[in-house]
Amino acid sequence: MIESSTSWRKPFFTLYIGQAFSLLSSSAVQFAIIWWITIETGSAIALTIASLVGLLPQVLIGPFAGVWIDRYNRKIIMIIADLGVAAASLVLGISFILGKPSLIFVYIILFIRALGETFHKPALQAAIPQLVPESELTKAGGLGQMVSSVCAMAGPMLGALLLSITSLQFIMFVDIVGALLAVLVLSVVRIGNHSAARKEQPSIINDLKLGFHAIRENNLLLKMSLLIFITSIVFMPLGSLLPLMVKNYFNGTAWHNGIIQTLFSMGMLLSALLIGLTGGIKKPFQMITLSALLLGGCSLIGGILPATAFWAFCIVVFVMGTTGMLGNIPYMGYIQQSIPPENMGKVISLVTSAMSLGIPIGMIIAGPVAEAVGVNNWMIIAGVLMLLVGFLSLVLAGTMKRNNNMLVT
Repeated sequence: MIESSTSWRKPFFTLYIGQAFSLLSSSAVQFAIIWWITIETGSAIALTIASLVGLLPQVLIGPFAGVWIDRYNRKIIMIIADLGVAAASLVLGISFILGKPSLIFVYIILFIRALGETFHKPALQAAIPQLVPESELTKAGGLGQMVSSVCAMAGPMLGALLLSITSLQFIMFVDIVGALLAVLVLSVVRIGNHSAARKEQPSIINDLKLGFHAIRENNLLLKMSLLIFITSIVFMPLGSLLPLMVKNYFNGTAWHNGIIQTLFSMGMLLSALLIGLTGGIKKPFQMITLSALLLGGCSLIGGILPATAFWAFCIVVFVMGTTGMLGNIPYMGYIQQSIPPENMGKVISLVTSAMSLGIPIGMIIAGPVAEAVGVNNWMIIAGVLMLLVGFLSLVLAGTMKRNNNMLVT
């Protein structure tokens, strides 16, 4: 029970300050690994496989992870997940010291790192309502995303800097330090057991069914999830192909890729800051519609730009970053407001798994198409499709409004 509208801020910000260490180091290391794969292979398919490997744990294990997140102490789960990611980084660092590892081995490490995130991210989101009053959840989501965006913005630049002064094996040890600092700070934040953690539990399958039932009974959440799922298929794979866009289309270097990643994160930071300070538009469906239309327009323009217009592309990527969070933050805030605490972890893990499933579906399409016609042409295709998603959102919003009017009358 949260006692006042301001008492949540100290534990909330302490929590995110600790997470910032882990997020920053993980972002830098992830950038370095992906750029290593880009340089070693120069292949869109290799990057596609790396993205798919990183998504598999969420798709395969994510729904069951939500059951455990609802059953056990979420703070302990986050600590174990952070330590697991650190251990994977340690193994990869040692393998680079002993000699260049195979691409398959690097994929295995990416899988293990993603496995830790499969438990960590839903546990963190499910723990937020234990610290923050319901009326402040969207604002807290914006502030939390602001911290994440700062780390995502600084991470690629830090990764590019580290690549220029040292080798990949030593960069991996940066992740270990970040994870240990995150665990240290998290250990002093008081996050009590939620009510479900103290009750007699049903079987895992029956518990999982409760999560599905909670989603099915929430009509607004179902329709918003459909739109986010389609967005995952159409747009999200593009982020994995941006390094190849920089290298092959704009003839860029690691620094150019770092600039692109940083500008995208700066855009995310700006939108997260605005939502964190204002709470954003109160209707999440409107935010999702606006986000889809803007993402479609930015992707279309980015694909049309000539190969000599790198700096114009930077502007497009920045605007793209500002629009990406416009739908995601209110969407997560609505889940945290409308789903009971005992089902929070399951629902967040289920929708996250569904969105993660959409990304490999999109990558299976986007990777070969981008390889055949160029990443820039895939951006044009994705832009057109995202505009259609925006119009679908308008249609669904209109349908819901008409249904509500009929109920009232």
